[in-house]
Amino acid sequence: MDSTKNKSRLINWVLFFASVAAFFLLYFSNSGANYITVTLPFICYFFAKAMDII
Repeated sequence: MDSTKNKSRLINWVLFFASVAAFFLLYFSNSGANYITVTLPFICYFFAKAMDII
């Protein structure tokens, strides 16, 4: 059971860092700067899931 929980936490960490990368990619692009707020819910959600808060 612990290995399954650790695997899901690892996936959540990967998705968190992918969301952060997408945030910075949109932030520094010329046309995507208006859409950086779309990534914020994903960043918050996957961080909370990875920290096992929710």
